[in-house]
Amino acid sequence: MLQPGAAPVVTVLPASASPAQTHPHGWKRKQEFKALHLALAFLTTLPLPHVRDVQPGDFARASAYYPLAGYVVGGLVAGLLFLGLPLPPGVVAALGVGLWLLLTGMLHFDGLVDSADALFAMKSPAQRLDILKDVHVGAFGLATGVLALLLLWSLLGAGLPWYAPLVAAVVARMVVLMPMNAYPAARQESLGAQSRQGRWGLAFVFALPALLLPHAWIAALVALLGVTLAAAWAARRLGGGLSGDIYGLLIVLAEVLVLGFYAWNLNG
Repeated sequence: MLQPGAAPVVTVLPASASPAQTHPHGWKRKQEFKALHLALAFLTTLPLPHVRDVQPGDFARASAYYPLAGYVVGGLVAGLLFLGLPLPPGVVAALGVGLWLLLTGMLHFDGLVDSADALFAMKSPAQRLDILKDVHVGAFGLATGVLALLLLWSLLGAGLPWYAPLVAAVVARMVVLMPMNAYPAARQESLGAQSRQGRWGLAFVFALPALLLPHAWIAALVALLGVTLAAAWAARRLGGGLSGDIYGLLIVLAEVLVLGFYAWNLNG
């Protein structure tokens, strides 16, 4: 209790004190929610508010939540298969492909096409990096894109377990973090460069529920092996680093490998 005439005790914070210093727990929660928001807004077409005031390190922090975006994309496609619509398998598969592309905004598919044009070109690494920035689609990109769509359509129509797309989407967004952290950025100014040094351990925790589904662990190992080999090859072609377009290619590759594993296991 204050004595009469005594001055009240006032704690004066330094003028430079940041919210992270004054309210560390609340600030951390806010940063994590922002990271989740950024991951979902970046990797899906969900009608989310625009992420404002993106700071250095936000994309790297958001990469831990990539598997959660996989649950959105793969979960909705899996739900389509689970419905068992009274339609021919090819029609259901086509709807699944369309939904997959719609939910991702064709972000990863665009990276696949651009990467194919660059990686298969008989050019120097520097010239391949220039091709990655070219908005035009070449023959390699067109052929690779068509092949990827045909594979995805064929696999979704092959009578896979309904949960296979969910496993594929989650696993792909988990395993891509390995090469993202293992290789330097090919272009420092790109969003791919800002997404590096993410928390792959937390991403693994988020992916665990999907990995508990039947055969998901083996499918994830197959995807990881394929992504590791493809990333090493791409890095050699680009002079040692990887870009955001390559990450898109690796995600599509991992998805196809997981679905392909389930198709092989179905017929094995």
